[in-house]
Formats: sequence, structure tokens, C-alpha cells
Amino acid sequence: MTAKAIELQEIDKRFFGVPVLRKVSLSVFCGETLGLAGENGAGKSTLMNILGGNLQPDSGSLLLAGQPYRPRSPHDAAKAGIAFIHQELNLFSNLSIAENLFLTDFPTRAGIIDRRVLRRRTGELLDQAGLNLSPETPVHRLSSGQRQLVEIAKALSLDPKVILFDEPTTSLTQREKEHLFSLVARLQSRGLTLIYISHVLADLTRLCHRVAVLRDGQVAGCGPMKDFSHDRLITLMVGRSLEVQFPPPTSAPAPEPILEARDLTRRGKISGVSFCLRRGEILGIAGLMGSGRTELARLLFGLDPLTGGSIHLEGRPVQHLSPRQRIARGLAFLTEDRREDGLCLDASITENISLVAAASYTRRPLGWLRLDSLRLAVAMIRERVQLTSTARDSQPVRTLSGGNQQKAVLAKWLLARPRVLLLDEPTRGIDVGAKHEIYTLIRQLSAAGAGILIISSEIEELTGLCDRILVLASGCLHDEIPKAAFDPERILRSAMAGAAASTPSSALP
Repeated sequence: MTAKAIELQEIDKRFFGVPVLRKVSLSVFCGETLGLAGENGAGKSTLMNILGGNLQPDSGSLLLAGQPYRPRSPHDAAKAGIAFIHQELNLFSNLSIAENLFLTDFPTRAGIIDRRVLRRRTGELLDQAGLNLSPETPVHRLSSGQRQLVEIAKALSLDPKVILFDEPTTSLTQREKEHLFSLVARLQSRGLTLIYISHVLADLTRLCHRVAVLRDGQVAGCGPMKDFSHDRLITLMVGRSLEVQFPPPTSAPAPEPILEARDLTRRGKISGVSFCLRRGEILGIAGLMGSGRTELARLLFGLDPLTGGSIHLEGRPVQHLSPRQRIARGLAFLTEDRREDGLCLDASITENISLVAAASYTRRPLGWLRLDSLRLAVAMIRERVQLTSTARDSQPVRTLSGGNQQKAVLAKWLLARPRVLLLDEPTRGIDVGAKHEIYTLIRQLSAAGAGILIISSEIEELTGLCDRILVLASGCLHDEIPKAAFDPERILRSAMAGAAASTPSSALP
């Protein structure tokens, strides 16, 4: 029988008195890839943070290659041969790739950093990760996908025996994802032991030998991957079957536009994009990474200035207004990176949810907050987005799972009662149960007359929710697809053809 690389024995962990892990016992065999599945808040990342030395268990024990293992820090874990690739990347954007890879262990000569050796070793690691970049490239110039691959190169620099992957494909394009899978296959062939957390169940099926499912901090099931169908995994994760992933529409969009973009242009980013969003419509934006999807949303919200064009919200021009003024007119923007742009991580749940709408709960003329009214409103909006009931209002939002953090961002905007919502990757990195809840909420908002624009890398998400889909390529509007003509192959072909046909010199001013 294959030896055990890792054993976890009755691991318990609590945060603020709330159980997160309860008597978790699990084994990982040498040379295997174990998939770890579960809803947001099930305890997956907490378990990996204990293995990676970022957290200490309240009780229970760990064995590594049969020996007692109790890391007190990530450094201890790295010394023991465990590398942890976090979902939220740990890179310094102001430093180069090389400096990030060897930040704690620069090669030196006579007490001085040996830049030649640094470049050579960085180049070798980038080759392993499949990144054709200069070691001196500043990290702030990299795309999200490239940063993820740098994080993997950083892990490989430790020459690990065990690698923990926490949602590694969240920010990757399909091409980068395929490269990652090839890299995982090579690591498997070298005999490394891998633990792979993912909400993409098809990826677990493709990559993993066995799978363990956590629910409410306990092991709900574990065994060979071949014994777990997609439906069985979902049932184990959420405790029930999901008959319909995408709730059906209950109403049709109104004919009148609520948001109009006319010839939007930003030099080098967006060129001549025009469209209208109707009241009660869910409009999808598709495109490859770098197509201009997020840049378009930033223009609509006023975060970046226009070079040309106009924006009308409910018939009134808003292109000269600040984001604050656009919020007052009823515009909301859920950004792609919730931790960087959507939340104040060390502030409480209540403080985060009330960030946008707090001014509406003040007493004039002094501006004192009406705390009782605000708390009541926060409680109601928490219930509406189904934010976990086990978390206290005063609890720091960073202690929530990824799915509950995303719900907190949604709650923040819904408390302001927007009429138009711009949603950039609204379900990135969250589980199927939380996705279903967010999809249901989106349907309810559109039925109430809100206009919703969804940017998503998941074609299935766009086809399952949207009334129309616009395809962007190289900053230009390349295609408009009505619901009756939705076809994943057409959408992808359109995005790729548009990208191939457009060049920065011909498509962008």
C-alpha cells in the first residue's frame, strides 16, 4: 500500500467561538493528487492554512511522512517541504518577478546579491511555469493570470514535496488554465503529492486521483474520484441536490433603455463601443482576457476618463460626473477583485455593508448616524443575500469565506438601492451553492426593474443568465448575440476571431 504523505487526525478550529473545523481526519498518500471540494465556508482554506503553517489547530494532530508535524509559520512548512499557492496571491506588485521569487533567500556573493545567478535561477523557474517573461519585469505589469503562474514558480523555487493549490485557476484564461493542467501533470509524473482545492468540479474530475468533500467543517465524503459523479459531489457539498443551476426568468426586459453608451472611447483601451441596457435586462459581456471588458465597466462607473463618447443613465448624461455622483444617480459597480477593490478587510461586516449607503442613515444637520436604523437595514440586507448567520456583525470581514465576502460586497451595493448594476466576475472563486444564491438574487433584481450588466469569463454563466451577450475583442464591440442564438462555440469563436482580426494600431486610437 502507498505510504501516507500527510495525516490529519481530529483537527478542530474555531474563529470567534464559531466552529470552522470539527474533528477532521484525512489522509493524503504519497504521489497522489487529492481534490478538496466544499462550499465557501466549509473549512477548505482553513485546513490548508493549518497545513501551510498560517494557522494553528485548536486540537488534533498532524503527521508528515509518518512524523509529528506542527508548523508554527509558513517558513516552518516550507522547510518541511510544503508549498502553499494561495487563492489570494502574495506578490509585491512594486518588485520584479525575480525579487518576488527570492525575496527571503537571495543568492549572494561576498554578501552582495548576485544578480547574474538571480536572473538565471528565475529564468529556469519561469521556464518550468511556462512564462516567457524577463526576470526584471515588474509584477504590476502582469495580468492576473501571469501573476498566478509567478506564484506557482515561487512555490517551485522551494523544491517542495507537497504542493497545496487553493483555487489556482480563478484568474486564468483557458489557455493559461490548460498550461497549468500540463504543469500539474508534470508535477504528478515527478511523484509530488498535491492537494487541489477547486469549485470547478470538472477540473477535480480531470486532475485528481481521490476527492474529499467538506461540509460545515466536517468530512462529508472521501474516496476515489471515479466514485463521485457531478451530482453526488454537489449533494455532498450543499446537503441537497440543485435541480436547476440557473433560475429561469420571471419577467421580460422593458423596451426602454436605462443605460446608454454611445461611441465610448479611451485611448489604447476602448474604441467606439455603443450599446444600450434596458430596464429589467441582464446583458452579458464576453471576451478574452485583455479584450477591454473591465476597462469598459470602469468607464461606465467613472473610474477612468473618456477620450470620447457619452453615457446616459435614465436619459440623463453622466459622463462628466464622478463615481460618487453616479452612485447617487443609481449606478453600482461590483469589481473583479473583491479583496483589493470591494472590501475593507479589517473593518467589520456592518462597516463594510454600510460603506456606500451610510450617508442615508444620518440625522441632519449634524450628520450623526442613526445606528438603530442602520443596524436594522444591515440585518435585512444580510438576510436577503443569505450571508452566513454564524458571523457576527462586528466580525472583521476578512474572517469570512470567499463566497460570504462576495455576498458582503453585494449587500453593500444593494443597501444603496441601485437601478443599474455593473457586475465584474460576480461568482469568481465561489462554490456552486453560493453561485445559485447569487444567480437567484440577480434574477430578483432584474424582475424588479434593475438593469444588470454582467462581465464573466464563464460562457455557461452568460448563456444561463443573460438576455443578450455582447462580445468584445481588443477594445472593440465585435458581436451582439440575442438569446435565441446563444451558442458557447459561437461566443468563443467570435471572441477569438475578433482578437485575431484587431490590432492595437488598427482597432485602438
